[in-house]
Amino acid sequence: MGGTVAALAAQGHDVLLLDMTDGCPTPRGDRTTRLREAAAAAAALGPAGEPVKRVLLDLPNRAVQHTIEARHKTAGVIRAHRAQVLFMPHPVDAHPDHTAVTRIAEDARFDAKLTKIEMPAPPGYGPAGPPIYPRWVFYYFCSHLRRLPEPHFVFDTSAHAASKRRALEAYESQFGAATHNAGVIEWVAQRDAAIGSLIGAASGEAFWTKEPLGLSSLAALPL
Repeated sequence: MGGTVAALAAQGHDVLLLDMTDGCPTPRGDRTTRLREAAAAAAALGPAGEPVKRVLLDLPNRAVQHTIEARHKTAGVIRAHRAQVLFMPHPVDAHPDHTAVTRIAEDARFDAKLTKIEMPAPPGYGPAGPPIYPRWVFYYFCSHLRRLPEPHFVFDTSAHAASKRRALEAYESQFGAATHNAGVIEWVAQRDAAIGSLIGAASGEAFWTKEPLGLSSLAALPL
């Protein structure tokens, strides 16, 4: 959802990327490399070169587990950032870390509102702050299954497709010309073009929600 991140940041939203792991171990790259690439990607997604915020929880990559500790660490970030909208991976996936992260984040939304319990302060923030219950949860398309998305809504990312591409290119160790994933960036661009075509846009990203979106008029719909 890099295009959506760039769009929201450009619109003035206070966007925070929560990295659950550092991505290591990995076939290519080490912790230093991965963190440097993540910082470059955040800069590519921010408006006027101002990086989007990132926080690293440092859960164990390839072994992320749905635990109370992980939930409360995530809830601490939600409280500290005063998050009202959460985006997380789609729950239907073949990657165990992805599905664990989604369960953690869903439960952390609930945990963040609990009274009479302190949550850990995340790196770079002060105290986690008072309880809060984010109003919205949306799921972005992220899957190791061979399937096509059937989204509840599509975010038009046409104006920010170039920023998303620069963010992907920042991960040279993962998607560079010498890697077996060298074609991923083009594949993502083609997928975004196909998803965007569903709403008549040059590029788009797919999202789902378990809770209905409300309308008070048709003015919010492109007619």
